[in-house]
Amino acid sequence: MLFQLSKTLGLFALTALAEIIGCYLPYLWLKQGHSAWLLVPAALSLAAFAWLLTLHPQAAGRVYAAYGGVYISVALLWLWAVDSVKPSVADFIGVGFCLLGMSIIMFAPRPG
Repeated sequence: MLFQLSKTLGLFALTALAEIIGCYLPYLWLKQGHSAWLLVPAALSLAAFAWLLTLHPQAAGRVYAAYGGVYISVALLWLWAVDSVKPSVADFIGVGFCLLGMSIIMFAPRPG
């Protein structure tokens, strides 16, 4: 169970990173005047994001729902590491609830 949890969280974290990078690079182009060439790695990153979501054995809707909790966690780490804004205690509490929800969605026993 612990290995499955670690594997799922790691895959979700990698997926979130691909999505964030795929959205951040166009942001740099549109809002900060960086090169339009950033759209090429952005597109590749978003393609990787979509592919990574397909690697989970659960139903797509369940994966998408649970992924949101991990995305929020990675986005807060991005806020801290890239934007240099330290998350608040409330942010960390919120992330805890998101990860709890993700765990329930992905790992709760189901009939059949």
